[in-house]
Amino acid sequence: MQGLKSLKNISERDRKMIADAENMLGPEPGELGFAKNLFWGRFRDDLIFPYPEEPAEEKAKCDALLAKLEPYMRDEHPSILIDQEEYIPDWALQKLFDFGVMGLTVPEQYGGLGLGVTSYNRVLECIGAYCGSTAVVVSAHQSIGCKAIMLFGNEEQKQRFLPKVANEYLSGFCLSEPMVGSDAAGQRTRCELSADGTHYILNGEKKWTTSGALSGLFTVTAKQKLINPKTGKEKEAVTALICTPDMEGVEIFEKNRSKAGIRGTWQARVRFTDVKVPVANRLHKEGKGLNVALTCLNYGRCTLSAGIMGAAERAKNQAIKWVQTRYQFDRPLAEFELVQQHIARMSALTYGMRSVLYMMTGMLDRGDTDIMVETAMTKFWSSDAGWQVIDDAMQIMGGEGYMTEVELERIWRDHRIHRIVEGSNEVMQSFIFAYGGKQLAEQMLTIQAALGYDPDASLADNAKRLLPQALNPALIQRAIPLGLQLFLGVKPAAPTIYTALPALQEYGDRLAKLVQRHSHYFKMVSKWEREAIVSRQVQQARIADNAVYLFVLSCSLSRLEWQMRKGEAGAAFEADRSALAHLFDMLELRFYANIRELRDNADDTMAWAADAARRHNDTLPTERFYLPEVTPVKAEGRRRPTEHIQQFPGTLSHIAGDGATTEPPVAATEG
Repeated sequence: MQGLKSLKNISERDRKMIADAENMLGPEPGELGFAKNLFWGRFRDDLIFPYPEEPAEEKAKCDALLAKLEPYMRDEHPSILIDQEEYIPDWALQKLFDFGVMGLTVPEQYGGLGLGVTSYNRVLECIGAYCGSTAVVVSAHQSIGCKAIMLFGNEEQKQRFLPKVANEYLSGFCLSEPMVGSDAAGQRTRCELSADGTHYILNGEKKWTTSGALSGLFTVTAKQKLINPKTGKEKEAVTALICTPDMEGVEIFEKNRSKAGIRGTWQARVRFTDVKVPVANRLHKEGKGLNVALTCLNYGRCTLSAGIMGAAERAKNQAIKWVQTRYQFDRPLAEFELVQQHIARMSALTYGMRSVLYMMTGMLDRGDTDIMVETAMTKFWSSDAGWQVIDDAMQIMGGEGYMTEVELERIWRDHRIHRIVEGSNEVMQSFIFAYGGKQLAEQMLTIQAALGYDPDASLADNAKRLLPQALNPALIQRAIPLGLQLFLGVKPAAPTIYTALPALQEYGDRLAKLVQRHSHYFKMVSKWEREAIVSRQVQQARIADNAVYLFVLSCSLSRLEWQMRKGEAGAAFEADRSALAHLFDMLELRFYANIRELRDNADDTMAWAADAARRHNDTLPTERFYLPEVTPVKAEGRRRPTEHIQQFPGTLSHIAGDGATTEPPVAATEG
């Protein structure tokens, strides 16, 4: 199979980026997941129908927990104070430990509740409805902070650390660095095995470690030089280590920074200086640290989505209640059509969010292996749609919605961050396009390389290559339908999507047509753009968005079928049924708009305007503007003001090796 890094006429920088991404992601799973099949024009109904359900016993346990947690979050949790003081009080975190929330997915034999991913996300949804800061802290602790130990830890590591993180202290995930955000493979923190082979020596700096200054352990990723056993040559890979803050050389030199939202979360900067980490603290295998990190992010992207789901649902219900009771011109605002447009959009988007979230958690609970594209879609959709819902709620509540007392403005501030973190949405779009369609693109490249005329080769060399390939029946069998599609527009048949209920078959037929169009236009844009598609991210985003819409509609159709088969009825069900109808109409229109824009768009003037704006910006004095703390640009930027902004100076971590708090956070007592 022809690899993407073998593309001709691309820059060496792009070729290296493709190679690095392929190395980071590792080999393809043996069986394609639901999302990747969409790129081929296939619909794996066995992966989407019936809609997943929690086991009855587990659901009962989760229901009992939520019956205690929801009243506490609604009436007692100090959400407003947390936002104002930029700190979650110890007693509030302890309350969550007491409920069992902090060890919800930790197996019972290690002191946790032993519940599944779906239950965990239901809890995160409840927390997110009332406090975005707390939702992020819980998610960072259990979805990424200690998840690596649950997934990749050996028995000794599990027995040593899991009871502590389930019942006593927080955990942190150290991946990002001053120069590393989305480029996880480019980190500069390093580790090397000691001469006697007993420990690793860790050096480097990490940034944005949520709860780092409050944590009793960190999962740390670091570059390591290894010998490739096949070639005998040295290579660099990433290894994951468990560190504790009492290790000599661990320094929390900045506990937190003031932020627009999720103000109660603390993002630490951690420096490691010749830290001796025992070999017993290595997670998984040497050189497999990125596999650890990326697997954990699959869970983090779900719980992030659950927090947004809870917030969006609360914002929607609050806003609708407001416009039902706020009168202007002798009638409620809800009777005006433009307000109704906001209400309908909020209802449709939240229905899609919930459908996707609990489809995704169901896939994780049942152990689906090829789900990285789906988790990226879930994160992208939930953060994007959730922001639309919350912003719609702000709009129709008007000036009062902007006031602090009704709490919507805090929800609005808290959830803007989620289109940035856990992989920015722009990165998610490129990832969904590239990784979702990778195997199909490689097959197209293989056919092109075998049967296409190479202008850089001589006539004799082309003939020598083409004649044997033309006699390869397996290759020709794949090449003829592709050629008919690319050059004559003959599309393969749409997949058949049967629903269990005749009342929903219309949606199945519409969805099948969209799947066919999606696969066709992925191939067509690859033909139109050729090698340039590697850098044409706006075109990639149009295809990626359409893939997301197909996933959302598939999950939503499956969920409504499940609701109808259970016999749901009443006002809540009618709201859901109409929400699905509007969601289909909305996303279908967006889908076809994206297809039109593959050819009829403003990309040329966009590039021109962006280039001109950049050149003009180069004429502005750099010293007037804030610059990244680490940049190859040789210039001094504007000094960041600190006089009137809450500061969180660093000290050695206040968490002792056993997880006990030895001193309160300075910022919380002196801020």
